[in-house]
Amino acid sequence: MKNIQKGQIVRSLAGRDKGRFFLVVDLLDENYALLSDGELRKVSLPKKKKIKHIAKTNQIDVRLQEALQADKKITNAEVRKSLSKYQDAAINNLES
Repeated sequence: MKNIQKGQIVRSLAGRDKGRFFLVVDLLDENYALLSDGELRKVSLPKKKKIKHIAKTNQIDVRLQEALQADKKITNAEVRKSLSKYQDAAINNLES
C-alpha cells in the first residue's frame, strides 16, 4: 500500500477520470480506496478505485480527515472547497 490515508488528496492515474483530483473518503483494504470529488463523485456515492491507479499527494485536509475518522458526515461542498484550494495551487505551480 502507498500509505494513503483518509482525508488525503490524490490524483487519478487511470480511467476516464485520469488527471482529476479526489479526496480519499475511506480505505476498503490494501487494494481499494473510496474517492470523492464532490461533483461527479459525491460523498454519498464515492468511486471505488484501485490504489495502484492513484497517485498520492502530500496534502491532507486535516479537518476533513478528523471528521472522517470520527465517522462524522462531510458535505460535497467541503470536499469541493478542499480540492479547489489544492487544484488552484497545482495550476499556479505549473504556470510558474
